[in-house]
Amino acid sequence: MKFHFLPFAALLFLAQPAVAAAPPSVFLEELTTAEVAAAIRDGHTTIIIPVGGVEQSGPHMALGKHNVRAKVLSGRVAQQLGNAIVAPVVAYVPEGNIAPPTEHMRFAGTISVPESAFKSILEGASRGFKQHGFRDIVLLGDHGGYQGALQAVAANLNRDWAKSATRAHFVGEYYRATQSTYVDALKAKGLSDAQIGIHAGTADTSLSMAIDPSLVKPELFGQAAREGRTGGTNGDPRPSSAALGQLGVDAVVLQTVAAIRGAVSRPR
Repeated sequence: MKFHFLPFAALLFLAQPAVAAAPPSVFLEELTTAEVAAAIRDGHTTIIIPVGGVEQSGPHMALGKHNVRAKVLSGRVAQQLGNAIVAPVVAYVPEGNIAPPTEHMRFAGTISVPESAFKSILEGASRGFKQHGFRDIVLLGDHGGYQGALQAVAANLNRDWAKSATRAHFVGEYYRATQSTYVDALKAKGLSDAQIGIHAGTADTSLSMAIDPSLVKPELFGQAAREGRTGGTNGDPRPSSAALGQLGVDAVVLQTVAAIRGAVSRPR
């Protein structure tokens, strides 16, 4: 009888545990139901629910900037995490009273829904993802106005899931990165608070340019600066560039990935 001995390298290869294949996309709506089921079995048990919104951003920026940014940035976060899938963006959010109109509802094209309806959508989606087998449901939002609502939804779900292995996580670091680290980086480049702004100024506009230049109309920067708040702009978009916006992209992805890893690693 002949014995065939495998080389040591081959034996070492055979001893390695099998590595689960990554799903073909990190975006839920691009996968089939069989692919999602397989991904969950293989350990992709974190689901990110990105929240955007449809609101005016001056004459120079598209109404859907928050939706585009939330999807792209969540996708990059999921890729770095390696075990996460991104749900469809929640685009219908509170943006002010409808009649009489307040806040962004004073400008054409803005969409607003009651906060109660907004919370119900998030809670319903989260409970559905738990039913499918996801263990960590992450809520993050691109807009400042509903951060408290996201936090409240996560807290309510966790009260209901106190005896469950599933947890909801409000990740405020996503939005805070745009208000702190990103702003500090722009100031280090010599930009003033008046230029950076808090809505549709250099910070907001540059971040959109870095993610999708088609969202922005640079030829209208001057008009936006002249009209100011009456035209829906708080800040000055004229210094904006994709290079400046990349500072925000890097801050959001880095801080959000770290926050999610920290949250899901806590004892249940």
